[in-house]
Amino acid sequence: MTEFGYLLPTFEDGDMVALGVRAEEAGFDSVWVPDSPSVYGLPDPVIVLAALASATERVRLATGVLLAALRQPVLLAHSLATLDRLSGGRLVVGLGYGFGSPESERQFAAAGVPFDTRVGRLTETVDILRALWTGKPVSHAGQHFAFDDLVLSPVPVKPPPIWLAGAGAAAERRAGRLGDGWLPYHPTPELYAEGWRRVRGEGRDVTAGLYATVALDPSADVARRRLRTTVERWYGRPFEVVSARQAMYAGSRDGLRDWLAPYLEAGVRYVVLRAADDDPWRGLDSLSQLISAL
Repeated sequence: MTEFGYLLPTFEDGDMVALGVRAEEAGFDSVWVPDSPSVYGLPDPVIVLAALASATERVRLATGVLLAALRQPVLLAHSLATLDRLSGGRLVVGLGYGFGSPESERQFAAAGVPFDTRVGRLTETVDILRALWTGKPVSHAGQHFAFDDLVLSPVPVKPPPIWLAGAGAAAERRAGRLGDGWLPYHPTPELYAEGWRRVRGEGRDVTAGLYATVALDPSADVARRRLRTTVERWYGRPFEVVSARQAMYAGSRDGLRDWLAPYLEAGVRYVVLRAADDDPWRGLDSLSQLISAL
């Protein structure tokens, strides 16, 4: 059975907590919050999810995805454990390492983190999070972080699943080695299937996810214009550049079901949807009607 997540529209001015509550009421399985403190000026996902933890009851709460290398991992383990306890054990930790772009490099430099170390820092962070969340004494001597005989308190209700983003052979094999879930946004089902084979080839039991941006409208022309203008406003880049890298759809709800079908055949079991709409409430309602019909 396919599960659906909703990515909060943090580029918009809508009430993120109220939108998250509406997503839970609409039947979404999870609510995700992205991360990019200086490139796109997004809010802190841990703080937003903490607010949602007190306003929701059932829906899973997820970082989608958090730039792990920008955070000191011991402090991150503490923040995420606290968040998991606030939510009653509903946290999903989505992690990524950031795009290879001049904007991303400046963001890492501002945080005092060498950009070329971000993958190694992510890998160490995953190990540190899992070790500290056991509540047992932990010592770690890695290339980027080191500490002795540390016990974390509080610990999560249970260790949250860790999902890794990323596309390309190295990132996909990394997700297969380290992740509990994989959340790419491959622009075609064929690329997704190739990546999923590499993830599975590492032998770990990983949930196959897909992150997709959609614009829904009965008029395909209206939906396409909405997708183009919204994506270009978000990223400040031509639509063709962004859509060549990300899974995107514009059209009717029935058409979206048909568009998703080959991804599901390729292995996707969890779909995280982002609505490309300048009205966040309209975007959420259109997605809600879709999942209620599936």
